[in-house]
Formats: sequence, C-alpha cells, structure tokens
Amino acid sequence: MSWNGPLEKVDDFRWKIPRSYKKGMNGDAIIFADERMIKTIISDNSPEQVANVACLPGLVNNSMAMPDIHWGYGFPIGGVAAMDAEEGVISPGGIGFDINCGVRLITTNLRTADVVPHIKELVDVMFKNVPAGVGSKGVVDVAANQISRILEEGAEWAVSEGYGWAEDLVHTEENGRMKNADASKVSSKAKQRGVPQVGSLGSGNHFLEVDKVEKIFDPVVAKAFGLEEGQITVSIHCGSRGCGHQIATDYLQVMERAVKDSDLRLPDRQLACAPVNSKEGQDYYAAMACGANYAWANRQMIMHWVRQSFEKVFSRSAEDLEMNLVYDVAHNIAKVEDHLVDGKRRKVYVHRKGATRAFPKDHPEVPSVYRAVGQPVLIPGDMGTGSYVLVGTEQAMLESFGSTCHGAGRIMSREAAIRNYSVKAINQEMESKGIYLKGSTRDGIQEEAPGAYKDIDDVIRVVVGAGLSRPVAKLTPLGVMKG
Repeated sequence: MSWNGPLEKVDDFRWKIPRSYKKGMNGDAIIFADERMIKTIISDNSPEQVANVACLPGLVNNSMAMPDIHWGYGFPIGGVAAMDAEEGVISPGGIGFDINCGVRLITTNLRTADVVPHIKELVDVMFKNVPAGVGSKGVVDVAANQISRILEEGAEWAVSEGYGWAEDLVHTEENGRMKNADASKVSSKAKQRGVPQVGSLGSGNHFLEVDKVEKIFDPVVAKAFGLEEGQITVSIHCGSRGCGHQIATDYLQVMERAVKDSDLRLPDRQLACAPVNSKEGQDYYAAMACGANYAWANRQMIMHWVRQSFEKVFSRSAEDLEMNLVYDVAHNIAKVEDHLVDGKRRKVYVHRKGATRAFPKDHPEVPSVYRAVGQPVLIPGDMGTGSYVLVGTEQAMLESFGSTCHGAGRIMSREAAIRNYSVKAINQEMESKGIYLKGSTRDGIQEEAPGAYKDIDDVIRVVVGAGLSRPVAKLTPLGVMKG
C-alpha cells in the first residue's frame, strides 16, 4: 500500500507532512530523506504512521522518521518522538517488541591478513560457542535462580558472573543498566521465556559479524574510538529475545485497557499508550527497563564467548588481542532525557524505535574517554554490504533529540524475501564478495538477503547530509553468523 498524502520538501534532506494533514496532530511529521530515498519510503504506508505518532498527547516538537523508515507496529521502524515528562504518554509501540535490540562493536589488534586464512574456522567456532536459539545449559541453570537480578542489573550482573571485564560497562549505554528497572513489574511468563534464552543470539536480523575496517573518514575521532584501516573488528546485533517480546505484549494489553478507560481517541489502536506518570505508564517504563537490561546482559555474555572463540583460534588471550569494547548502543528504547526546547531545558521521554542515540562531544552521558569527540554510533547494514561507525552531533541534539538512524531498513518483507531469494543464490553472492556465511536455518538466511534492504550508503548519506551524525569509519564483512 503506497502513501499519497501531502508531502512538502523542506530541503535536500527533509520532508514534512504538515500538522494540518490530520485532525489531532500536535506537530508536524518530519521524514529525513533525499529525492531518491523518499520514492522508496512512500511506496509503503509508513509515512501515515509518522503522522499518527504526531497525534499522541504531550508530543514535543515533531514526530520524526529516519531514512531507514519502514512499516512497524504503531510507530514506524525508524521513528523518533519525545513526550513531555509531565503531560505526555509512553507507548510500547514506540519502543517495539524487541526491547533494546542494539549493537556492540569490539576492536582487535589483528589485521586483515591475520584473519582471512582463518575466517571459516573462526566463524565456525563462534557458531559453536554462541547459542543462536536456546541459551547454553550451564547459563540456563544459573538464570533460573537469578532472572530477577538479570532484569534489574543487566550487564553489571553478567560481568559480576565472570562474563567480561569491568571496563566493558563504561563503554555501554547507561553503563549496561537502567536503574529504574523493577523485576516485580515483569510477568512470570516473560521471566519464563527469558530464562532459557539468556546469552543467545536469536534469529531474524540478529548476527555476529567479523569485519575489517575498510575506510576511515575522520582520523581524529577514529583514533579516539580505537579504529584504524585494515583492523579486524566484531559486531554483535541482538536484543531481549522472548523476554522483551512478552513484556511488550503484556503491556500493550494493559495500555489498550487504559486507553478505553480514559476515552483517549487515537488514530491507530496500535498506538496504545498511558500517561507517563500514571501507574500503567510507570509500571511499563520499569518493565521496559528490565527488558533493556536483559538485552545488555545478553550482549555482554555473547561478547565473552566471542572473546573465547578468538582465543581458541589464535592461541592468544583476549587481553593480548586487545579485544576492547568500543561501545554498545540501543536502538529500541525509551529514555528520560533533558533537552533544550525553544531555549528552555525540558525533561522528555524520548521514544527511539529503530533509531540510535547520537549525543555530541561534551555531553555528560557520553563516556569520559569519548567526551572530547562525541558518542560512538554503530549502524549495521545488510550482511553483504557492511556497517558504519558514526559520531553524534550538536545538530542532532537540536533537531532530533540526539537521534539518528539505526541501519539499512527493510524494503522487502521477510515472507517476500523467502519467496524471492534462495539460500544457494545468497551464499553465491556472499562468496563472490569474499564473505563466509553460516546460519542456523534456511529461512534465517533467506529473510536477511542483502536485496531485502535499502542501500546503507543511501541511509548514511542522508543522516550525514542532515547533520544528525558524522561518518568515522566503514566496516566490511569477512564472516557472518546468522541465528
């Protein structure tokens, strides 16, 4: 279903659906795109979702969508919206079902020539060490007794249990733990779903990727991040698994009842929400924080097994290989943040769904080691193209509540990708690019065919052109593990 509503070109990288388009809009709907990308964006109905989000009570400024926008539940994927911390609402559709799906990037001191001869062995060992479906048995036994700690302590719990290094926490958004998390607000069903999956990668678009640093765009910032051309890095992309999905499902039902009780009129029932200071709103926020913490614990554990895999293949310790965490960023989350709005500081709940925090230099929430240059922003592309490392900007703070894109963005549904691409054809394409691919299921590979995604270079061109982030480095895959 294509979209044919009013669309005004603001400049080369911004398009506006005016608030006059729909009764109840509390601001304009802004889509970051250029002439080429907007044609793809309006080929589905996701712009309608951007306009719908603008109807939510307490919206501050505009509803926004990044160039990787595509159809989602309630909010579009690629959506950003800030709600007033007193008069606004919080909506599970603005975070999504995979709470704190995110990315972490690990550096090494290995070079391309060191790894290419061993890439198949390395990916195979990671495939063996990192659970893709259900978590490893020993971990499950521990998690059954400690699930509430995992939900409340996140990556801190993982490090305390021996999964990683204390300095990893400093290089993780929120230090790997949202402190408002309250496990009593998470249903027993969500906990039960979380126990067997902790420390596992999952399926869909989740992956482990061994990359080489193909190109450096900003040598000063790259040096601060520990990146240089020809270096080997590892990216981890996954989220909160069934635990986060169940939290979202549970609270959507709560929110739907709250909407009926308050007689709130919404343009889409999938935007079910509650006032941020209501019991329903605060309970969800505490439960969502638990989902976020689960995801940080999950990625922390996976990174531990990645380090062990490198140790086995290269017969050197992870410390000797300098397998340091650059950063870990969430891209499905709501956060209470202070932002400058019309010259005044305002506390807002920033919903980022398929969008990444991109804070500039000197911001107090940027780790001290990066504060002189800005927050690392990790943007994965499709598995055949590569990823980008960006850095946050002041323009993003002024315009998008410190937010930028999160990836390439789908242009083809998973079902359509399965119909259009065979595993054999995908493997041949990857081999032709010198990439070794190993996946757990046929569907998992077909769904993630490179052709199912927008061109990551187009997405990056737009967010850089709009000033929402600056390019630091491009990473190109050598080996990919799919769940």
